[in-house]
Formats: sequence, structure tokens, C-alpha cells
Amino acid sequence: MGRSEKKPTERLIVALDYPAWIDAEQLVRLLPEVEYFKVGLELYLASRGEAVARLRELGKKVFLDLKFHDIPNTVAQASVQAVAQGAAIFNVHAGGGRKMMEQAVQAARAKAAELGVATPLVIAVTVLTSFDEAGLQELGFAQGIEKSVENFARLAEGAGMDGVVASPREIGLIRAVCRPDFKIICPGVRPAWAAVNDQKRITTPREAIRQGADYLVVGRPITAAADPREAAQKVLEEIKEAL
Repeated sequence: MGRSEKKPTERLIVALDYPAWIDAEQLVRLLPEVEYFKVGLELYLASRGEAVARLRELGKKVFLDLKFHDIPNTVAQASVQAVAQGAAIFNVHAGGGRKMMEQAVQAARAKAAELGVATPLVIAVTVLTSFDEAGLQELGFAQGIEKSVENFARLAEGAGMDGVVASPREIGLIRAVCRPDFKIICPGVRPAWAAVNDQKRITTPREAIRQGADYLVVGRPITAAADPREAAQKVLEEIKEAL
């Protein structure tokens, strides 16, 4: 299915940043329209990995957001486990390098073929949306955010990755240098009516989709809302309008 053919409910990923599965499950059951949920480090560790299995039992798709970053063999073996657990999407840090990303993709495809399941999207993280220019320069990236994101995206595409995680602010430059079907997952998405929190490079769901994002990761604007289902429906309506 091409980018333009995806339904709004296939583009929203709700971030389950909770300290316990019981809290996350309550939220998931409040959002029947939402197909994708993100399991990050906090919930994955708190649930001892069971959150992935529980979501699948509820008929949901999982974005396993553990951002693998290690030597190539270790990341390849972690990728095998991500496929075995049934992740629909998982990610690695592009900063781990070409060889690490190549082996992650190869391992994921081999394991999916062995199990007879669809290969998950293997996505590379570029520059975290919590960074601004000053923060990135402290790490020695003097070339700045945009050039760093562009370099990481090109490297990821060359390594066979399916796409990248990037700020909505960098969608245009990624679309300009990568193939049309290269996926872009955008955290740092904040509706105009929601608090910014600790994100630095943000935009609204409507604008992110218009610029070319494939998936939007939204957490606290939905999970911390007085009425999470209403908030999710408002985000889905923005996506629909943008399409």
C-alpha cells in the first residue's frame, strides 16, 4: 500500500510511556480506533517485554522503540528477537553505522522468512527531537541538525533500511534526498491545543502529514488528556484533513 493510500488510523502511533502494563492497557482499551502503539524502554522493561505480546493479543500493531545501538552482531541478534516477538516496526540508531544497519535488516528479513511472517519495518533514528542546535554541537556535530539528519538518512537508505525517525522539521529535506517510498516516522508532533513538554523541534499533525510524514508518534497530548479517546479522534481528524 502506497503512502497516499494509507488510512488515518494507519498513520497514528500512540506512545505508551507508562511505568506499568496495567496503566497502558487501560489506555489501549479506550482507543479502539488506534491500530499502532509504541512500546519504549520504560514500558518494555516494566512489563519484562510482555507489553508487546499483550498488545498483539488485543489485535494491535507494535512499534518497538528500543533504539538498538551496539556492535553489528549484537544488534543483528536483537533484531531477530524483535521479529520473533511480533513487532510491526522496530528501530536502531543510525549512529551505529552502515554495517550495523545492514546486519539488522538482513537478520530481520531472515528471521521473518524462517517464521513465515511479514518482515517488520526496520527504521533508523536520526537526531532525537529533544535536541536543539546547541545540544547537538555539544556532542561534536558542528555541521548542525539538518545536515546531520540528511547524512543519517542517506546512510540508512544505503544500508537498506525502510526509513527513518526524524523531526517533522526535517521531512522536506529527507524527501528531497531519499527514494519516494522511504518511510518517515515523526515524533515531536504536537497539536496546537497540546503542551509542548520536552520536545524542541515540533509541528502539528496536519502539517507533518502535509509535508510528507508516513507515521506520527503522539504521546502525552493523547495519553495525558482528560478524555484520551476524544484527543485521539481530534488527531485522526487532523490527519484526515491533511490527506
